[in-house]
Formats: sequence, structure tokens, C-alpha cells
Amino acid sequence: MTSEKKLYLKQNVVVEPLFNQWYAWSYLISPVTSAMFINNLHLKIMQSFIDNPQVHISALKNPAMAGGPFINYEISRIGEIKDLMEKTIKEQSHMLDLAKAVNTLDTMLNNEAQGYSIEPLYQKMPENLKGYVELVYDLNNNPSIRFIEGLLYKSKYYNQSAQSIALSLIDKDKRPFIFSTPVLKDSKKLQLNIPFNYKGLDELFKMNNTPYPVSSIKEILNLDNDDKDLFSSFFTEEAPQVPPKYTGDTVRIRYFGHACILIEVNNISILCDPVISYNYKNEIPRYTYVDLPNKIDYALITHNHQDHFMFETLLQLRHKIKNLVVPKNNGGQLADPSLKLVSQNIGFNNIIEIDEIETINDDDLSITGLPFFGEHGDVNVKSKIAYLINAKGKSILCAADSNNIEPKLYEHIYELFGNIDIIFLGMECDGAPMSWLFSPLLNKPLSRKMDQSRRFDGSNYEKAIDIVNRFNPKQVYVYAMGQEPWLTYLTSIAYTEQSSPIIESQKLIDECKRQGIVTERLFGYKEIFLDSLS
Repeated sequence: MTSEKKLYLKQNVVVEPLFNQWYAWSYLISPVTSAMFINNLHLKIMQSFIDNPQVHISALKNPAMAGGPFINYEISRIGEIKDLMEKTIKEQSHMLDLAKAVNTLDTMLNNEAQGYSIEPLYQKMPENLKGYVELVYDLNNNPSIRFIEGLLYKSKYYNQSAQSIALSLIDKDKRPFIFSTPVLKDSKKLQLNIPFNYKGLDELFKMNNTPYPVSSIKEILNLDNDDKDLFSSFFTEEAPQVPPKYTGDTVRIRYFGHACILIEVNNISILCDPVISYNYKNEIPRYTYVDLPNKIDYALITHNHQDHFMFETLLQLRHKIKNLVVPKNNGGQLADPSLKLVSQNIGFNNIIEIDEIETINDDDLSITGLPFFGEHGDVNVKSKIAYLINAKGKSILCAADSNNIEPKLYEHIYELFGNIDIIFLGMECDGAPMSWLFSPLLNKPLSRKMDQSRRFDGSNYEKAIDIVNRFNPKQVYVYAMGQEPWLTYLTSIAYTEQSSPIIESQKLIDECKRQGIVTERLFGYKEIFLDSLS
């Protein structure tokens, strides 16, 4: 009797985390925000498609509409969308009731909380919210709701049965925009009806680098017999070409695309905003999962947007990540759910919440959280932080989507930390309007003019050069632009040379070059060694 072959998970197996068949991100994990998205977005998009599918099909013929609320299926699948809608209404009725209760309570507070004691309003509160919320005023007598998130995760409003994982193979960069279209049954996709925190997923993803008998992983994942042939197609005898471990004495930085930066020094690895490409034949050089170290000491999350706190990547790396670092939040605000609680509930154990001007020390390396403004449509979101990494006497700022709305902030930071050697700065200075992300959480819609004025935008040239001139860096890199073609399913961004972010970032690059600063707008991949800094 021969022993079973040990196989590897193919490097081009796509992993889609799903919630009620919709691509999952943090707002679909936190109980109250997930209820609001089901009621105020998912059902509305599906009903719109059922009522008039041709509107969706026509809209998506225009590339500019790719990120809009349009389902990307043909009319022939209208029956499946209708079935999913009916299933959602039936199975998520308690979530729909929760969303309606939140809107009812918000309306009541705005009408009846006039600065006098708020205590009598507890008696008028919808029954299903009692004990899960605290009613409060700010110091200007504006009422608001504080959700007891930890308790809500222990209630019926956090139900892992809605979570699943879809596996499929990919051989090209282009994927359809994912946030407005549910994932329907597909003969080439295998759906694992398991929650995100299931530890068996770690065993599956370890097989990217370590071979294992497929029968064993089938048993761990409780796979149905009908799915075994498709599941087997995701494995290979061919070992991945793993690059040698970095053992150099200097700081090495690798750019993996978008805002994903890997910093390695002294056997310590730091990965910021993990978003990684799969490995398949392509025309654009890049680093992929196989280029990551076996151990990631710190995975840093700058803020709670889908392209920075990305489950698709994080779940695949969970077994490698020693510490997940997330920004502290406001505590119970609807638009600002706790990233610590989200992370715990998708299976992470060692989570460090970092506050502004707080430092993590590890040997002679330090990671400091820095405040950043903007990029959230002026909504009171505290779950956003930039990272200043100091290693081997070199300083690296990963500023992500920071918008330099108030230069005095960086003046204060300079007084504390002085010059910074290398700056990574996002300059997506157009940004989507506030409603693009927050509309499902709004009880009353904003006027179009107001909505268009409040955007998810980063720094333009004038704001960016102010940061550069203040910190006297030796190298400046524009990143987090969403340009890589393997990211359009997340960002829906397609720049031209006339796009404002390209024009503004080019101005910065030209001025940095004029000043003798090494500079580049990053695209695809980049490797930097900081021993080259004088």
C-alpha cells in the first residue's frame, strides 16, 4: 500500500470571504453595521436588479460606472437573485428588524432629545435595542447612540452561519468589481460553508508552502463528496519557487502593490495594509504570496477601508501573523466599529490596539502610531492611524491615505520626531463622495451638493509637498493609488494621464526630483534597501 502524495495549494487559488453571498469586509462583520448594509444596500440593489436588470447591464457598459450599485450578471440570472433576496429576507429577518430599530431610535433622538435628561427615552426605545445601546449627549447637547459592541457580538445579531468561503482559480488580473454583486453558484467555484474564524482554514492556507495529503484537508474542512473533484483541482505536486529568506544587516522594504509595504530587518518583518496578488502568468512584475516570509511579526492596519483591512488576504496570512496591529476607535459609534472586535471574530488572537503617539518596541525597532486627518468624508472616525517605523537608525512613514488638511498637525509631529528618512504617501486626491461608503448607515440622505463636497480623498500636490518640505526626507514614494490592474475589483479605479491624482502626484515627483530627493510613483513592485541613505 502506497502512502498518499502530499500536494501544495496552487498559488492562483482565489479566496473570496462571503457574507450572505456578498463579498465580506469589516462592516459586514460588526453586528449593527452588517444589519444596516443588508437592509439599506444589499436588498435594495437586488430589488433594483429584479425590477429592471437592463439598467444594471447598460450602466456597466460604461467603465466609469464600475463602482456603482449595479449587479454584474445577465438577465438569465434574475431568478437566482430573486431566490437570494427571498432567502435573505427569511433568514436575516432579525437583522432587518435591528436596522429598522436603529433608524427608529435615531429619528426619536433627533426629535425628542432636546438637551434635557435623556433617561425617559430609554422607555420609548425599540425593544430589540434595549440593553444594547446607551443614549448620550455631547457637550453641545447633540444626542447620539453608543452601541455596546462586545455584547452585540454575543447576541443573535452576530450569526456566523451567514459566512462562507468561495474558492476558485484565476489566470488573469481582471476581476469584476466585487462590492455591488453577490456571488452566485458557479460550477468553477467551491463554496465552503464555514465561518471565517474556523482554524481549519489555517491548515488549508499553510499548504501554499507546505505539502499535505489532500484527503486530510478534505476531512478538516468537512467537505461534501460532491465537491471533492473540484476541490482536488486546486492542488499540485509542483512546489512553489520560494525565494531565500532575507538575512541582510540593513532594512529592506518591498512594495507589493497599493498600500502594502513589507519591511524586514533583524529577522523581524512588518507588513502594512496587506493586499497581495496571486501568482499566475502576467505582463506586470509583482511580488505575490510566495514572496512573503514564513513569519510576519506585525501586520499593521492603517484604517478600516476594504482595500486596507482586507479579509481576502488577512485570512490567508492568519497562520503567519504573530501580531495584528489596529488603530483604537471611538467605542460604540455606528460608523466606527471596533477593529479589535472584528479581528477577534474573524479568528485573530494576538491583536494590539495602538493609539495616536503610542509606540510598540521590539528589540531596537519601534512602531509609533501617528494621527492622520481626512479620507472619511468628515465623519467622526478614529480608527485610522499612520505608522512611523524606526529601525537601524532609519525612519519610515507609512502615511496611507492621510490628507494634510491642517498642516499644523505635521508641525506638531515634526517637533516630536524630527526628520523622516523615507515617506510613503497616498495621493488619491479625487476620492468617492461620502455616500459611496456610508449611505447604508444614514437615516437621512445627504443632498447631492453636500455629498459631493465630502469625499474620501488624500493629499493633492500642495498638501503633499508641505509634508515633504516639513520632514526633509531622502526618499518619497507615492503609493496607495489603486492603480494595479489586479486591484480594480476592489477600487474600480482606472486612471488616465488627465486624472487629477496622476497630475497632482506627478507635480510632487517633479518637485522632489528638483530638490534632489529620490522619488517615484509606485506601481507593481519595488525593492528598497535603506543602507543607501546617507
